[in-house]
Amino acid sequence: MSGIGLDAYLSEECGGTGGRLKAFPEDFIVEEVPLDILEDENGRYTLAFVRSRNWETNRLVRQLSRSLGISRKRIYFAGTKDKRAITTQVMVFDAPMEDVLSIRIKDVVIDRAHRVSSPVFLGDLIGNRFDVVLREVGEDAMDIAECVRSAIEDAGGFPNYFGVQRFGSVRPITHTVGRHLVRKDFRAAVIEYLGYPSVIEGEEAYEARKRFMETLDFEEALRNYPKQLTFERAILNHLVVNRDDWVGAIEVLPQNLSRMFVHAYQSYLFNLILSERIRRGLITEVLEGDIVVGLDNGMPVYREMIKVKERNRPRIEKRVKEGKAAITGAVFGSDTMLADGIQGEIERKVIEAEGLKAGDFIFERPENLNSAGTRRALLSKVMDLRIEEMPQNSIRLSFMLPKGCYATSLLREFMKVDELTAYG
Repeated sequence: MSGIGLDAYLSEECGGTGGRLKAFPEDFIVEEVPLDILEDENGRYTLAFVRSRNWETNRLVRQLSRSLGISRKRIYFAGTKDKRAITTQVMVFDAPMEDVLSIRIKDVVIDRAHRVSSPVFLGDLIGNRFDVVLREVGEDAMDIAECVRSAIEDAGGFPNYFGVQRFGSVRPITHTVGRHLVRKDFRAAVIEYLGYPSVIEGEEAYEARKRFMETLDFEEALRNYPKQLTFERAILNHLVVNRDDWVGAIEVLPQNLSRMFVHAYQSYLFNLILSERIRRGLITEVLEGDIVVGLDNGMPVYREMIKVKERNRPRIEKRVKEGKAAITGAVFGSDTMLADGIQGEIERKVIEAEGLKAGDFIFERPENLNSAGTRRALLSKVMDLRIEEMPQNSIRLSFMLPKGCYATSLLREFMKVDELTAYG
């Protein structure tokens, strides 16, 4: 997956199970593990566990807001989920509980609900539990899976890549749109988002996007684009009335979606850095110049970042081996601390190859795109990993991951299949 920066494996010597992920939505079940939110029978908000099948989070929130007759800004959620799956998410509604419980949307179930006094926000999670079936795997899949499990255990985790969902499983362009935004080429960003046809998306959408790329005719595109492309149609509506207002076109999108473009580009840069460190064998050993982050029950505490020096290296090595700290790589933004040594050279080389400087991540408009950047653990823990052989050349993996970590990145390590289509 060189297009999104996933260019190396931790367990190369094990080989791969092959196979196919998400052949059916039921093959990928994910349930959020939320932070404790105290019930308050007099609270203003309604917290609900929303179970959905084949719904991407932003489109689900849009439909929920229509069903309730409220602004989407009055619906809060802790994490975004990909479409081709069965997901259970914690959502908080600024709406009466009886209205939330009466929601009727195809393939959506309000599992349970109660009143609370405050909303949730992105990241208000402990993690996610997964139950995944890989189909059409090789005959020696179980042996390979056990080999990969051992390699991950020996390393203390699996490569913490940003997964394919970050970039768009159907149209992997989120990061390229972000690249245009960071370069302040808003026109190119809008055209990229509206265009870039993909046969995986379906014939109607493919033909509409293909025609638009040929003509750049907003009025015609608005007639041709399928109704389900709601965000694209919102942009087209804006441009029909406000021609050449490219910044305004970005601003009609939900803020969490437009912000994701920039974050996806930063994720791409991190993936490149992580791939190079794996290739050079600089993934498990604590080196001078590294920047480590503290861990609390496996969860990174990013306010606790320390640069490794000669005098503190033995102590930090001990904390990493004990699972109390993790080596990090740069998620480059306007205020990101970079490593020193050869690790820092890798980070700077990736940044320079993209022609970037810190100020590129500061925006006058839209202000919500500003991104200071951060650091991210190179390896992620996997908890409660179980592997089960299934009939018809299939295996099941169940596990829990900390928030912000991607199941597809773990599964890629098992499968060794780089085509995006293999991941649904």
